[in-house]
Amino acid sequence: MKRAEPRTSRVEAAASGRRQPSHPAPDPVDVRLAGLRAEHGWSLGELAERSGVSKSTLSRAERAETSPTTALLNRVCNVYGRTMSQLLSEVEEAPVPVLRAAEQAVREDRAAGFVRRSVSPPHEGLRGELVEGRLAAGADIAYDRPPVPGLEQHLWVLAGSLAVTVREAEHVLDTGCLRLRVWGSTRFRCVGPVETRYVLAVVRP
Repeated sequence: MKRAEPRTSRVEAAASGRRQPSHPAPDPVDVRLAGLRAEHGWSLGELAERSGVSKSTLSRAERAETSPTTALLNRVCNVYGRTMSQLLSEVEEAPVPVLRAAEQAVREDRAAGFVRRSVSPPHEGLRGELVEGRLAAGADIAYDRPPVPGLEQHLWVLAGSLAVTVREAEHVLDTGCLRLRVWGSTRFRCVGPVETRYVLAVVRP
């Protein structure tokens, strides 16, 4: 007969110096997503219908059981009429005029091979924002809609090679700049053997 392992209370564990497992703090982005839905008075079903994201995926994201992908955040931003930088800036402290590199918000989508740094986040009274993007070799990200229809974008590739598809037209850039207004689907692919690094200037219509 297997002997039961002795149980240790929290008090005994504290006395022995052993640390009890702690629950990680919720991701501010997940909290903000749930807050936005509550502000609009929408059920998960309503948000799922508007965004095209399943109820189960939205629920898991709001409960921080899974980290939202870049594509998922883009769909939700579209529903709320926000750019991704706006959503991320809403979970930060009050904006300041100068942001050092160490203070800039960075979000990593490891599954997609994408790192996004908010170099100059949205600010009250300003229409533009500046984003640095890094796509790993072979990374491929597709957006079925812009976060805000008619969004003006200026994309400048600093290193690597990037293929950008706007609706049916594909543009391959190495050190060039692509200027466009986004109304439909877009796709970003790192087509070279190394990481692509670019700067994206975004201006709300």
